[in-house]
Amino acid sequence: MNKSFKFFQYAYLIFAVVFLYQVVNKYMITGVVDYGSLLLAGAAIFMFFFRKRFNKKFDNKD
Repeated sequence: MNKSFKFFQYAYLIFAVVFLYQVVNKYMITGVVDYGSLLLAGAAIFMFFFRKRFNKKFDNKD
């Protein structure tokens, strides 16, 4: 498997951490929950596990 696929798989986790940081930071400053960033963090975590499973299936076919 190409190493770039693995890099992008873990890039989703990095994006999730960034979005969760934004949610916590905005909540601590204003007291308002940023649901948009929270939704994006959830989507990034979902995509990490989806790509991980997809890549595993792709590896097993070779």
